Formats: sequence, structure tokens, C-alpha cells
Amino acid sequence: MEVAKITSGGQITIPIDIRRKLGVREGDKVAFVEDGNKIFVANSAKIAFANMRTAFMGEAERLGLDDESDVVALVDEVREEMWRERYADND
Repeated sequence: MEVAKITSGGQITIPIDIRRKLGVREGDKVAFVEDGNKIFVANSAKIAFANMRTAFMGEAERLGLDDESDVVALVDEVREEMWRERYADND
């Protein structure tokens, strides 16, 4: 168990071993997750990525994306469409 002292400004220093386990560095954000009577500290970027992955679940299949080359082709197609919309009338 690690212990941290709270400053008069309400700040704490997260011990290095905990920062390493969370995968956080200076400037990163952490999330405080409440679960019943317990509060957990988590890497907010990892939580956001997990939420995004859940939100997009099934979209690859719906769009017919089977592998990385399909994703690259879709990105190229969207970029080309955006370019046409932005610059088509500027000839």
C-alpha cells in the first residue's frame, strides 16, 4: 500500500510506483472513479480509449472494414470528399 499526504491546497503527489503502474507522466490526467464506498485512481486516457472502443464496437463490420488497408482506403476517401467540398467552388 502506498500513502500520500494532502497539501493545504488539496494536492497530492502520486508515488512513482503508482504512476508507473497507471502509465501516467507529468501533464497527464487521472480520473477518480467511484465504486460504492471505494474511490479508484485511473489513467483517464485509458478510460477514454476503452469508452471509445465500446462506442465503436461493431462499426468496422457495419462499414465492411476487414483490415488496416480498408481503414486507410476509407480515410483517403473521406479526405478526398472533404477536399472537394472545401475547394470545389474555388476554381
